[in-house]
Amino acid sequence: MNAPLQSQTGWRLGIDIGGTFTDVVAVSPEGTQHRSAKVPSKPNLPIEAITESIAAVGLDWEQVHEIVHGTTIVTNDIVENKFRPCAIVTTKGYGDTIEVGRLSRRYLYRLDLEPKARPLVPRELRFEVDERVLSDASVQTPLTDAQIEHLIAELRASGVDTVAVCLIHAFRNPVHEIALGAKLRAAFPYVSLSHEISPEIREFERMSTTVLNAMMLAKIKSHLGKIDERKPAESRIFMMHSASGMATPELISERPLMLAMSGPAAGVAATCQVARNLGMRNALTFDMGGTTTDVCLIVEGRADIAANRELGGQKIRLPMVAVDSIGAGGGSIARLVSGALEVGPQSAGSSPGPACYGKGGLLPTVADSDVLLGYLSPTRTLGGSVRIAPAKAEQAIAELAGSLNFSTVNAALGIARVVHSTMARCLRRATVERGVDIRDFDLVAFGGAGPMHAAEVARLCGIRKIVVPMFSSGFSALGCVDATMNFSRQFTVDMRSAEWDGDRLSTVLAAEAEALAQPLVKAGYPRADLVISRTAGIRYSGQSSEISILDAALDDATALGRQFTQAHEQFYGYSTEEPWELVTVRTEVSAPARNLHASTQHPSRANADPATFRRVIFENGTQADTPVLNRSELRTSERLQGPLVIEDEWSTVIVPPQDSLWADQYGNLHIEVDLAQ
Repeated sequence: MNAPLQSQTGWRLGIDIGGTFTDVVAVSPEGTQHRSAKVPSKPNLPIEAITESIAAVGLDWEQVHEIVHGTTIVTNDIVENKFRPCAIVTTKGYGDTIEVGRLSRRYLYRLDLEPKARPLVPRELRFEVDERVLSDASVQTPLTDAQIEHLIAELRASGVDTVAVCLIHAFRNPVHEIALGAKLRAAFPYVSLSHEISPEIREFERMSTTVLNAMMLAKIKSHLGKIDERKPAESRIFMMHSASGMATPELISERPLMLAMSGPAAGVAATCQVARNLGMRNALTFDMGGTTTDVCLIVEGRADIAANRELGGQKIRLPMVAVDSIGAGGGSIARLVSGALEVGPQSAGSSPGPACYGKGGLLPTVADSDVLLGYLSPTRTLGGSVRIAPAKAEQAIAELAGSLNFSTVNAALGIARVVHSTMARCLRRATVERGVDIRDFDLVAFGGAGPMHAAEVARLCGIRKIVVPMFSSGFSALGCVDATMNFSRQFTVDMRSAEWDGDRLSTVLAAEAEALAQPLVKAGYPRADLVISRTAGIRYSGQSSEISILDAALDDATALGRQFTQAHEQFYGYSTEEPWELVTVRTEVSAPARNLHASTQHPSRANADPATFRRVIFENGTQADTPVLNRSELRTSERLQGPLVIEDEWSTVIVPPQDSLWADQYGNLHIEVDLAQ
């Protein structure tokens, strides 16, 4: 058994590999020292980004005891449709389920576009076996050894080395999947079984999830293998998974799809910690990076978790943070579409990047407009290696301005206004469209570009308060540092209120909790310290979708019914006396929370006179010679009136003229937004 994680010595690092930059935050063994850095990402060599991150904070890998690593490897492959050829094995008669999918169009009024995503598996790689398990878990048609041997011969002839198995009702009784898995794993290196990945009803979603998991096995196993070859034997590595916790490489190597929202989940986890520390009841994450802006709802210090998500047009049924992402970041490209200015979702990425990076980019981007408007210092060096080239930014914007018959400044303002409107719509989608009032939420702004744009986006949404946390530019890396090990899984129960069987439910829940606790106990956590939480998925009999009930009263059917009635009324505006049914339960087993930076207080300093002033053009068109302050020199709790530019080593905060700002003792910045303007 490994030593408990809480008792270990050595530096702990959080490393978040993004599309443009890799962020790292390091915490010393005593928790008294913090270091942060940025290095350019290496999309084709992520192991190099890890080693460069360690060096960037002045450490050798031998000094590092733990790394918690967030990554976009899986996310990018799914979004970019980079899929490894994969065969699927299913019950006879169900091979086309992966193509039939759901009877819905992706674009209701765009008949020129494909109505649904192309099937993940072509017909020639779909294989069927003559077996059948019924919905009551009984075996109607046994699976024979002869069938399995014939199937393996067919699979070998197809030339694939990756196989997904998804048999009908395997979530009820996986006996046939287990038998297939034993033989297939002896013959092929990459095999996923649906009852291990997504043990739930809804055949298409379960099938899609299992296939995607199988497709990611080779790349993640290779990535983890390279890390294992490079790291010292005594150094631990963990991965940030999509439900905002960390997992062992052993688990991730078999369930790589858990990384689908790895990067955003780290930022969400850090936001939850900040919300608890500051006593924020409701918060919205506003993570604006180089490629996307990610938004997630935080209620009572807990992130919104969804088990049915779509990524890159593909259905995924796994617990993950309910992040809404849009293609609006610092690298988002501005262009004319049918005479109108549009920003994103196309991005300049890290190579060549925005024109202002001076690395060959020619197209105008949000970052280029930030330089022209004075948001971003023309003398900055980003990520320790990218020097801003203001002349290149102006040249890129000038070409767009000529097409619009605008001045370059007005074109830059137009880009800012368009991207602010786009991000405001994303925030409303995460709140208003879910029946909650956006004005009841505070905005937590982070990422490389978030603090520059947060004030104007908040004003459009009617949000009065913004928090820019410590290490805001590398906030997702900070979320990795603070991450605790947890595992969650959702499984089908299908128990009706009129036929309640509390003993059976109790037995099933105990077995699930024990299974999820095993990796944590193996990692060194005492079983008595583990925290178990459960979320129920309940619906009226006949409804097509469930409502999630946090901290469900699963030991009391009457109390559970009251919880469902209240949630149904809140979500739909009504409730009935009809019978209801418990469809799913999501169980999460977590290690005790840790917050390695909460006690780090920043000394109060007398405000230094601004070393420089910078001409800044704000969204309302006003221009001002704006004082530029060093974030580390702000006096705690003193309110400062905008306009202000606050800079630290890695990030910039813009406070418009009508707004005000103050710093707390933990290094967080608080912006009060004047909604009258």
